[in-house]
Amino acid sequence: MAEPIRVLLVDDHQVVRRGLRTFLEVQDDIEVVGEAADGAEGVARAEELRPAVILMDVLMPGTDGIDALRRLRELGNPARVLIVTSFTERRTVVPALRAGAAGYVYKDVDPDALAAAIRSVHAGHILLQPEVADALLTQEANPGQGRGGSLTEREREVLGLIADGRSNREIARALVLSEKTVKTHVSNILMKLDLADRTQAALWAVRHGESD
Repeated sequence: MAEPIRVLLVDDHQVVRRGLRTFLEVQDDIEVVGEAADGAEGVARAEELRPAVILMDVLMPGTDGIDALRRLRELGNPARVLIVTSFTERRTVVPALRAGAAGYVYKDVDPDALAAAIRSVHAGHILLQPEVADALLTQEANPGQGRGGSLTEREREVLGLIADGRSNREIARALVLSEKTVKTHVSNILMKLDLADRTQAALWAVRHGESD
């Protein structure tokens, strides 16, 4: 049996953390390894516990979720961050995604949908609602503009699958490659296009017609 997905809860409301923990603890493949009440504590706990997925609120006293995301990126922490927010405004969600979040869900999300979202980001997927993807496309600076010609044909194939939300494992299966080779292609794509992460790569592919 595969190891459970290690999850850290970061939210300043104890009631929210308790509710999330109560539900997630009945999932056979998910293990809540810790909690934090603000972004600074969340970063410290993430470094200590090394969770696979972090459920992070955006607006918290002190260090908020966006600053915490930036700090985790600076530290090279590999955890996938899923924003759990009660705010639907683009001005709240978009900066979080630009800071490195793998996606977001709302606090009133159906419990089964939340578990599915955790599994999805853990598998390497990016969770973007269409309206937020549109906002990112219009608000992002245009990194990688004009550099698509430097990609090899294989890198273009990988980029198209990233835009489809495929994980490295799924890309490897689709292209009959090893996951290590796919990771190398992804790194090369990010370097050539001067992009920070897979989210930016997916958006670049949509903007420049590299996705289906």
